[in-house]
Amino acid sequence: MKLKDAEAWKMWVNNNQDSYGSGIIRYAERWADLIEERMGQGATLDDVAKEESHKADTEGITGFMYGAAVSVLASCWEHGEELRLWHNEDYGVSRSTEGNGVVNPAIMTITV
Repeated sequence: MKLKDAEAWKMWVNNNQDSYGSGIIRYAERWADLIEERMGQGATLDDVAKEESHKADTEGITGFMYGAAVSVLASCWEHGEELRLWHNEDYGVSRSTEGNGVVNPAIMTITV
């Protein structure tokens, strides 16, 4: 995984030592590695992010863990901002109008 901010990555790792938090970190690293591998073969992040997110999920992550992994990668991975924009667009936020945050995929709306 190519980092743009090694100190931020170290902070995320150090602050997530419990089983839940370290699961987020392991997932984020696997996901980034898989995306980088595909991008090295000529794919774009937009084309492979979803597929590779499923492949990276070897431990059964939650929706919150997925969103947290996007936040982690957005802050320190070389392709993090591109991933954040892709993720937010996947949840209905236009790239041209969105702000700096990460859409939380763990929120559900039930309409009756």
